[in-house]
Amino acid sequence: MDIRGRNNVTVAGPVDGPVVVLAHGFGCDQNMWRLVVPVLAERYRVVMFDYVGAGRSDLSAWSAERYSALDGYAQDVVEVCEELGLRDAVFVGHSVSAMIGVLAARRAPRRIGALVMVAPSPRYIDDDGYRGGFSAEDIDELLESLESNYLGWSAAMAPVIMGNPERPELGQELANSFCATDPDIARVFARTTFLSDSRQDLKDVTVPTLVLECAQDVIAPREVGAFVHAAIPSSRLVTLPATGHCPQLSAPETTTDAILEFLRELR
Repeated sequence: MDIRGRNNVTVAGPVDGPVVVLAHGFGCDQNMWRLVVPVLAERYRVVMFDYVGAGRSDLSAWSAERYSALDGYAQDVVEVCEELGLRDAVFVGHSVSAMIGVLAARRAPRRIGALVMVAPSPRYIDDDGYRGGFSAEDIDELLESLESNYLGWSAAMAPVIMGNPERPELGQELANSFCATDPDIARVFARTTFLSDSRQDLKDVTVPTLVLECAQDVIAPREVGAFVHAAIPSSRLVTLPATGHCPQLSAPETTTDAILEFLRELR
């Protein structure tokens, strides 16, 4: 199988530089990292890809069976790393990709040597002693709306997720990204994402980890960042002075600086 073509793998930066892998979240693709890449690529070999079903990936490789669990996406990550022969790469995962990175690091510990978790959430639904930000009823309504009218859901939810009303172009970009995703594929990924519970997987993380949370984020409130940080002994928690769930777009300089500081300390 042509993994590079299947996942639309792209690489920037020096061939012999330390490797950073950038992974996008639900409804997005690698283009979401475009404001971060130029600075990272000055020193690091930056690997980007699209999960099967997203962006310019090979849609014929998608199956509901594989991608109805986060493990299917983690396998994409492992196969990309194996195809490129990566060792000790720093995996930067946004949103649900932060948890996908946890699973991939466990599957292929020699491939991934550190994690950067951008706006992570191991569980979106509130539980006893845990605040994920949503009630079970909230998620049921969200998924029902998404499944009945995906384009309408995208137009309504994207500005809320982006969280920068004074910059409507950001919400529109996210809406466009959502709308570019096949609705049937998006429905499966949404259920996989919003019904996931990866809290127990955090205890298996042993690599250096940076948890980046935003000061205001309706998808991953700060209680979630504190939970992830407490669950991973080797982690560092940094609160970005940013609003919304996509700081790589709304606050790219601040996000890049935080990642670079972490990368420098690893070497």
